[in-house]
Amino acid sequence: MQRTRFGDMACSIARTWAIIGEPWSPLILRNIYVGVSRFEQLQQSLGISRKVLTERLNWLVENEVLKRQEYSNRPPRHEYVLTAKGQELCDLLLVMVRWGDRWTAGEAGPPVLYRHHTCGKISHVELSCSECGRPMHATNVDVLPGPGSV
Repeated sequence: MQRTRFGDMACSIARTWAIIGEPWSPLILRNIYVGVSRFEQLQQSLGISRKVLTERLNWLVENEVLKRQEYSNRPPRHEYVLTAKGQELCDLLLVMVRWGDRWTAGEAGPPVLYRHHTCGKISHVELSCSECGRPMHATNVDVLPGPGSV
């Protein structure tokens, strides 16, 4: 049986999913975003097998979401840092956090809070239109063919 190649589809959601759709990838990105960037730290904090972590890190580096950065040359040791592409994926994760906090946190409330650097307040992500700045939701958007459609 041949596996579907989501990255080859003319769909931005499918192409994104091809890179981060495996369950460990967003969690690895989350950890690197908050400063857990070395292999042993990632392996311990996630409870993930070394083999799977190696595969996921290699995939994310290959897709230019992360880059390896040497922090010791004796012995050679690397940590992982977000590329610009990876930082932008973390924006997507913040939208997922908002949804998870609203719909899955339960009575205990959100497990993590986010303080906005600009205003210093605890906040959450809201989607807005890049043209007019007003709120943007699935209920007030039309989907039209783009130049890359087939």
